[in-house]
Amino acid sequence: MKFRHIALAAGMVGVFCLPAHADARDISRDTLPAKDGWASEGEGTTGGSAADAAHVHTVTDRAGLVRALDGGSATPKIIRIAGTVDANTDDDGDHLDCADYATDGYELKKYLAAYDPRTWGAAKPSGPQEDARQASAKKQAERVELLVGSNTTIVGLKGAVLKGGSLQVRNATNVIIRNLDLRDAYDCFPVWQPNTGGLGDWKTAYDNIWLTGSTHVWVDHVTLSDKGHPDADEPTYLARNAPKEHGSAVRVGLSDHRVGGPTAGRAESNACGGSCKTDLPGDRQGPAKQEPVVVPLGGTDLNLQPSGRGGRQSLGISTEGGFYAEGFVFSQPSGVEVADLVKSWNGSALHQTGTLFNGYPVDLLAIHNAYNSGSERDLTADVGWTPTLHTKIDSAEAADREVARGAGAGRIP
Repeated sequence: MKFRHIALAAGMVGVFCLPAHADARDISRDTLPAKDGWASEGEGTTGGSAADAAHVHTVTDRAGLVRALDGGSATPKIIRIAGTVDANTDDDGDHLDCADYATDGYELKKYLAAYDPRTWGAAKPSGPQEDARQASAKKQAERVELLVGSNTTIVGLKGAVLKGGSLQVRNATNVIIRNLDLRDAYDCFPVWQPNTGGLGDWKTAYDNIWLTGSTHVWVDHVTLSDKGHPDADEPTYLARNAPKEHGSAVRVGLSDHRVGGPTAGRAESNACGGSCKTDLPGDRQGPAKQEPVVVPLGGTDLNLQPSGRGGRQSLGISTEGGFYAEGFVFSQPSGVEVADLVKSWNGSALHQTGTLFNGYPVDLLAIHNAYNSGSERDLTADVGWTPTLHTKIDSAEAADREVARGAGAGRIP
């Protein structure tokens, strides 16, 4: 299982929102409102709203989407996705499966035999099958990784789905992604890591959306899931998670952006010494196998809701980072305790107020420090800043109700 830089984890469902009448207006020209998270800082986030008629595209297949993305150019553009777009298709629109990407003699059966820890041991995989896996993975990546450039708006029309693809927002600025159902960022060729987790594990390559090195990005009212390859349907190999496990739904690194839901409030990240800022308002995660929410190197959360089935760690704080949580709502199954929710990788601070865990008020900071002081560095309550770029902040109870009513693609009011 790969490390989630942030997440909205792989099994996330109904993340952001929109009612049936929403297609009555053109949301593709919408811009992020002022004072609404880090992405509203400075000149704000307008995406491709300035696009001329020649750069407004309605796409119905992968080929059309690739042409509209224009190689990740910075030309202002609006891309409207209609129907279901499958990223795993060839240039003629025919579906591709894992066997179509396999090359240089790669076979899963041979790969498992070659790197079985009982015979291979704990060394990093190398040799013909690992070389073949890398070559096969490269072929798939060339199909499913879709580069999104600066000054771009991507919106889904009513019922729009993008499946099998990974929207890559790399070193870009001023990007909007809204009202889209993203499914199944499925890695056919994950790599076996013998030393992960003590018993080894599989590392996958893709996320439905990957933000890295980017500023002013607004992701709003999207639904992110593994639909098509849910974990429950995957076999187990080498006594660990299925090697074809999907990636996490949103991965974020070195970005300044807003991932928004139906109510005000957000998460802000001061990761990277202030250059990495994240907003996560009104999100709902849900059924998730592992980390529903991981924000590295600091963040602020106002009205964020991590909920899942079977997940334990829900909020991660990376090296020297802090997290500011207000109106945080956790919904977790029995067997998950409050002490399981916060994980610190040498983090520094956690400010939290108004937190609910399965309907009961809890103090995440006090519980984390009490139960993890023997294995993790204690966190302080001072993250070093107070959120200012926000509109109304709901109570946890109110946010819970509003997000339940409004989260996910197809529900922009």
